[in-house]
Amino acid sequence: MTDTTPDGETFVASRWTKGNLLFPIRIVVNPLHVIKVKPRLFGNSEESIAIPQVASVQISTGIIWSTIRIDSSGGTNPITSRGHRKGDAQRIRDLIESYQAATRRT
Repeated sequence: MTDTTPDGETFVASRWTKGNLLFPIRIVVNPLHVIKVKPRLFGNSEESIAIPQVASVQISTGIIWSTIRIDSSGGTNPITSRGHRKGDAQRIRDLIESYQAATRRT
């Protein structure tokens, strides 16, 4: 599922995948950051990587769901999320690459 807001595009992992049954992970991509939001019973935890610091985006595709891994050039832990549709995973990668290209042009 994808949601577009002024803050960026949000991609929600499927509830039918490991670790997403009660509180599915959300990936938010905007021109400044890639943010992984993991909801919990009380609050949530967030990890983010600035767009210029994204070193690589790796997509592993299964029969139905894809796993996406976003590595940082800053040495922080990668952002990993399971259970996204193949099209959503590719859209995340394409958004990151387009935002990086726009950053290089300015």
